[in-house]
Amino acid sequence: MTASSSFILILLSTALVNSYQILLLKGKSALHGHRDGINDSRRTFIASSIAAISATSVIKPTSAISAEEASKSYDVYAKTYDNLDGGSAASALGIDEARTKLLQLAKGDALEIGVGTGLNLSSYKLSKGGTDGITSLTLVDISEGMLSQARLRVQQLGLEGHIPVKIIQADATSQLGELFGRNKFDTVVDTFSLCVMGNEGAKKCLNEMTGVVKEGRDGGQILLIENTRSSNPLLGAYQDVTASSAADLGGKGCLYNQNVGNMIENIQGLKLLREETYAAGLFRSFVCEKTT
Repeated sequence: MTASSSFILILLSTALVNSYQILLLKGKSALHGHRDGINDSRRTFIASSIAAISATSVIKPTSAISAEEASKSYDVYAKTYDNLDGGSAASALGIDEARTKLLQLAKGDALEIGVGTGLNLSSYKLSKGGTDGITSLTLVDISEGMLSQARLRVQQLGLEGHIPVKIIQADATSQLGELFGRNKFDTVVDTFSLCVMGNEGAKKCLNEMTGVVKEGRDGGQILLIENTRSSNPLLGAYQDVTASSAADLGGKGCLYNQNVGNMIENIQGLKLLREETYAAGLFRSFVCEKTT
């Protein structure tokens, strides 16, 4: 999940701006298949560089890195990813709270794309025979290095002693339907992956997720937490002028000013049920369902 952070109120605090960027400027394996994702690995020196660039120019959006580049990049980051993602800055921004709150909604047969090192795994509620909680979990990422770390976390949490767990290397922008078929999962989850895929890749991924999730009338749901353009006009404008530089200089292609809500509304057969804003809109959670 690379995603991941922190420049909250640029007008109130330059320090917060820099810290949020560091948290968001992730090296995320989530690209195309991904999670966690980094769900959010960032580079410390980036924030100051971006601030200087943003004062002088507006830069055209960068292209997403390729699936092969993403896989190799996140293989390198895998063992140190957890040191770069999350932590006190993530907690202060509400990222941990958002993860826990959203993932408690997951139920039935669940698929998580861009799982990265598995930072979300401890937030799932496991079914105890009722209708609440997940009954199986399929984890997908484009990076084998990330998946190796996710396997270790699955073992540490003892998940396989409670539910079936599958771990698969794949590109979530193109391979979900091929791997799983239509209407397979009760819940599909992604956190902080879409920004690394670029706008077109993110749309493809949303289409793939829509294909494999069950229809809403059958209880299917898609749960997302994503980097988004802030609802604060000045902060949003700041994101616009720094997004491409941040992505190129250390964000591994992460465009953190995407309008994810608009993307969802334009995916055929996908309906946005609920949206919750965090950190002045720098990231949001979304609950969606398939209508057809």
